[in-house]
Amino acid sequence: MDRPSGKHFSTRSVVMATSGMAATSHPLATQVAVDTLKLGGTAVDGAIAANAVLGLVEPTGSGIGGDLFAINWEAGTETLSGLNASGRSPRELSFEQMSRSCPDGRIPTYGPLSVSTPGAVDGWFKLHKKFGYLPMAQLLAPAIAYAEEGFPVTEIIAADWANDADLLGEYPGFASVFLPRGRAPICGEIFTNPRLADTYKRIVEGGRDEFYCGHIARAIHDYMAVNGGFLTYADLAEHTSEWVEPVATNYRGYDVWELPPNGQGIAVLQMLNILEGYDLNSLGWGSPEYLHLLVEAKKLAFEDRAHFYSDPSFSDIPVAELISKPYASKRRALIDLGQASREFPLGEPEHLNQGDTVYLTVADKNGNMISLIQSNYRGMGSGMTPGDMGFVLQDRGEMFSLDLRHANVYAPGKRPFHTIIPAFVTRNGEPYMSFGVMGAAMQPQGQVQVLNNIIDFGMDIQAAGDAPRVRHDGSSDPMGDKMIDGGIVYLESGHRDETLAALIALGHRTARGAGGYGGYQAIQRDSKNNIYFGASESRKDGQAAGF
Repeated sequence: MDRPSGKHFSTRSVVMATSGMAATSHPLATQVAVDTLKLGGTAVDGAIAANAVLGLVEPTGSGIGGDLFAINWEAGTETLSGLNASGRSPRELSFEQMSRSCPDGRIPTYGPLSVSTPGAVDGWFKLHKKFGYLPMAQLLAPAIAYAEEGFPVTEIIAADWANDADLLGEYPGFASVFLPRGRAPICGEIFTNPRLADTYKRIVEGGRDEFYCGHIARAIHDYMAVNGGFLTYADLAEHTSEWVEPVATNYRGYDVWELPPNGQGIAVLQMLNILEGYDLNSLGWGSPEYLHLLVEAKKLAFEDRAHFYSDPSFSDIPVAELISKPYASKRRALIDLGQASREFPLGEPEHLNQGDTVYLTVADKNGNMISLIQSNYRGMGSGMTPGDMGFVLQDRGEMFSLDLRHANVYAPGKRPFHTIIPAFVTRNGEPYMSFGVMGAAMQPQGQVQVLNNIIDFGMDIQAAGDAPRVRHDGSSDPMGDKMIDGGIVYLESGHRDETLAALIALGHRTARGAGGYGGYQAIQRDSKNNIYFGASESRKDGQAAGF
């Protein structure tokens, strides 16, 4: 395996180990994953244990009231498996009812109307049944202990928690769980969540069915019924996750794998296919010419994202055409190298029949690797905090459209469009890298920039994540249906003023932005030397560690 030299934009070294590796957005979760591996657990075991801890220590981006997606490499069979553990809209809430409740034509960001069925716990058990080894009681024990004994709240999470407190404090049950002193915990303050500890214990004792058919399901039903919600016991009892086939494109010899819709993963593949037509290395990292191409490729992919990506059970999505090389060639021809676009026409694939998040990755001694992403959607979710359960229900339902012509239009029992996307890279049929970038619509843009940094610009996986990013925002709408005057290109600190000026000269509207560039973790595999390389960037409180 080629390991690029030079630190470029990072002063942190890549973490190296031979027996196992974990990278998450919180040190305690990373250490729990490594401890799980040392006890003989698989990569999936480590990921479940870490995710349970993250639901406690980073409630600003995760929790069992949310959804989960994963891509898993099984070394024994040399195969990739994809899991879509996203939940569906309430079956008793009709389109007409939803429309009447949303006179402004948009589903509220917070509150009962934004709630969809949480899929994370079912996702844990689906993964565990197929790829786990240690008992679930052992995997959840560290999270239970931290919930009962407490943990110090870290810096970035504390800031996000305070922001969410201002937005969600009015919703029933939220303050009693997450604002124990009448405010959000500050950095370094000890926080306990005994309610969540009890919920985890119930899951240990009753398994997956305790959450979807037992006491927890009934508590959610009762809470929603008295607080204006529509999610019912039946919605939970009927929920199931789905194993799906990951899809890929080859980018300069690397096979990049994503999950198909209802997520946005194929936007990464569409962008890469467009960018493959240019010699990015000769343009240079951070050059105006490279960034112009990156932004224009994003605009093209997101035009399709806004119109085609949805629940495949309700729409015929031309995935194979959208990620094909010929389609990319046609779309690439629309890019003007000397001028930023204000809008692009919608693509016409053949055969068409009319954020906050946590990401983690774990690898074990046997070569198994998992790429897992989990979220409540916006920060701590809807604000709806049922009974004595200790967690918030997600607000992913906000992503639905109320336009009957839209593929992602609201319907009962439908999975909303999703922004959270795990990624995996293979090379010559062997695992090369498991990685993800958090942050709603930033996720495809961030993933592409990380891959460009590694494949085109020769960075190691730590520098590739730490390098300054750009973010193009095209619309204030969650799905980005209409690009407003070409959108705005935000440049993170570290890009030169001359670069900003050159982009303006190309016709881009630009701005400096302090946040919103995602968070990244990665594990790279050197199969020849049996070494894992781990990375976790400085935009989060996270850590990569191995043994």
